[in-house]
Amino acid sequence: MHANGFPILYQDEHLVAINKPSGWLVHRTGISEDRHFILQTLRNQLKQRLYPLHRLDRGTSGALLFGKDQASAGVLGAQFREKAVIKKYLAIVRGYVEAEGLIDYPIGDENNQWPQDALTSYRRLDQTELPIAIGRYQTARYSLVEVQPATGRWHQIRKHFSHLRHPVIGDKKHGDIKHNAYFRERWGIARLLLHATELTFAHPITQESMTISAPLAEEFGFILKELNLIVE
Repeated sequence: MHANGFPILYQDEHLVAINKPSGWLVHRTGISEDRHFILQTLRNQLKQRLYPLHRLDRGTSGALLFGKDQASAGVLGAQFREKAVIKKYLAIVRGYVEAEGLIDYPIGDENNQWPQDALTSYRRLDQTELPIAIGRYQTARYSLVEVQPATGRWHQIRKHFSHLRHPVIGDKKHGDIKHNAYFRERWGIARLLLHATELTFAHPITQESMTISAPLAEEFGFILKELNLIVE
C-alpha cells in the first residue's frame, strides 16, 4: 500500500479497481484477528461506500474490483456468479508443469465440506532449474504459469496446483515447506507468488467490454529476474 493509499487501476462513478497488495484480507471475517482490511481502508481512502464483488486470498496480489453503487454492484456481481468475468493470474510453482492443462478437481468450502466442481486452465510461460538440492532432488525446478480459473472456489488455484504436486511457492497452507523456506532465506520472499493480472468484464452501465490489468508488485518482478523467468 502506498503512502497515499491503494494503487487505483481504474475508476469511474460506478466502479473502482485497485492493485491489491499481498498480505491484506479483503474484508472482515469471523475467524480473523486482523485490524485492517481492504474494504474499510479503501472506503476511507475514497470517502464513499463500496460493494465487494469478489475476493482474493490474503496472500494473493492484483486486480480487485468493487462497485460504487448498489445497481452497478448487482450487475457486476451477476457477471461473477455467471462466470462471465475472465480472470487471469500469474503464479510460480514448484517443478516442471505440462505446457498447458485443465485441472478438473472438486473443491470444498472453507471447512472442506461439500466439494463442488472446480475448473482451472493453465499454460506454462517459462521454466527454470537451479543447481541446488531441496528435498530429495539434486536440482530445484520451477515453472511460471498463466492461470485462468473458470470457477471461483475457496483457495482454488492453490488447491489445484497442490493437487498436481506443483504447489504455488509461498503457499503456507497447501505448499512445500522446504521450497518456501528457501525463497524466504535466500531472497527474503515470504509472500504467496500468485498475482491476479487481469479482469475482463462488461461495464455495468455501458456494457462495453473492459480489461483491467494489474502490474506485478516489486518483489514479484524481482524474483522473476532472479529466476530468469520471462513473462510473454
